[in-house]
Amino acid sequence: MATEAPVTSRTTPGLARFNALPEPAATAELHEACASSAWGSELLAQRPFTTADALYAASDAVMAELTADDLAEAMAGHPPIGRPKPGDPTSSREQAGMAGASAELKAEMLELNLAYQDKFGHVFLICATGRTGEQMRDAVRDRIGNSPEQEREIVRTELGKINRIRLARILEEESA
Repeated sequence: MATEAPVTSRTTPGLARFNALPEPAATAELHEACASSAWGSELLAQRPFTTADALYAASDAVMAELTADDLAEAMAGHPPIGRPKPGDPTSSREQAGMAGASAELKAEMLELNLAYQDKFGHVFLICATGRTGEQMRDAVRDRIGNSPEQEREIVRTELGKINRIRLARILEEESA
């Protein structure tokens, strides 16, 4: 899986904070990063992590083992590209590339999102961080021709990238 999170080989205050969280609070933070309960439960069971890299590696390993149902649960936590969850700074930040898109591009993304969802039964999922609206549009155009099996593995990879970015944000927090 591609590494999007910074390489960190030492324990940080944010990692120490995460390791020390009571189980309900840690569960809630992991659920904010990824809606798959299997992913969150597996990471929770592996605490404490000695380094951020160990956390990212564990996340990647768990992601590789998620079932189709687990992936569907994870995808259900993501809004369609171009329509971030109202009041959710995470989805707004991650989809910032669509914020300044033209009305035409937003309309095209809506059509492509609907066509994708009709074909695959779930939202188009891409690690949108740092991508422009045009790049996201081109990606959905390219991927809509995939088989369901190909697309499931691409989604798994994209979720892994998103999870690493979100875990890195959790580790930036030094105190609750």
